Amino acid sequence: MGFRLSLAPVMKQQNMSVPTPGMNTEIKDFCDSVWTRLCCEAKNAAEHEPVLRELLHNSILDCKTLAEALSYRISRKLGHHAISEPYLHDLFVDVLSSEDELVYQACRDFQALTAYRVAHNLWSNDRQEIALYLQSIISQVYALDIHPAAKIGCGILIDHGTSIVIGETAVIEDDVSMLHEVTLGGTGKECGDRHPKVRKGVLIGSGAKILGNIEIGEGARIGAGSVVLNSVPPHSTVVGVPAKVVGIERKVPAFDMDHSRCALTQIEHIEGLDFSI
Repeated sequence: MGFRLSLAPVMKQQNMSVPTPGMNTEIKDFCDSVWTRLCCEAKNAAEHEPVLRELLHNSILDCKTLAEALSYRISRKLGHHAISEPYLHDLFVDVLSSEDELVYQACRDFQALTAYRVAHNLWSNDRQEIALYLQSIISQVYALDIHPAAKIGCGILIDHGTSIVIGETAVIEDDVSMLHEVTLGGTGKECGDRHPKVRKGVLIGSGAKILGNIEIGEGARIGAGSVVLNSVPPHSTVVGVPAKVVGIERKVPAFDMDHSRCALTQIEHIEGLDFSI
């Protein structure tokens, strides 16, 4: 299931703008507004559905901060392996509580990406062994295999999130949307910069494979099932195996999530092929 938390109504009411990473006061205010809204909705839900009351109290209402609530929920999912749930809970609380920007990013993501962000923080702080272990159990539980060294921005939507592979040197900038079974992979090299760089506002269709140290330009659209082996110009649509440019984008594909244009261009491309023997 995809998730991109929309806080526009709350921010408009409170005259807030989306904070820029590094602006700690604005980030804290932003996260506090999310936490306030979340607690209010959880309280209403607990009153409306008594059967969910215990779950909502344990995971939200009995927690003091958003970082603690995220830590509780994710550690419950990832515990019961070689590392205990209480240890994971304390580890996540420690990392998320010390990094306001991580909690801000988590506000706009879902559980698997939040767990990746903790693993990435550990990797960046010379704790590669525990980061790689987290990668392993995140892959088992959520069916997303994201290397902890990969760099992923905010506002990421993974719709029907399953069978996603994101390699070690991959970069995904802000506001990128992708569907299931997407691979951002290498081409066989064992070291060096070998994975794709996906710029802002890109939409990647289901089953697309983007391979090698190539750049997917800002606002590009990748058709479902495409195999992309070369860099893609900004604001263009590519489809096929191997992928070729078939159109120009004038909107932000990641936001409109319109796959019909890719489907039509793929049909036109197939109809234009010569299948004679």
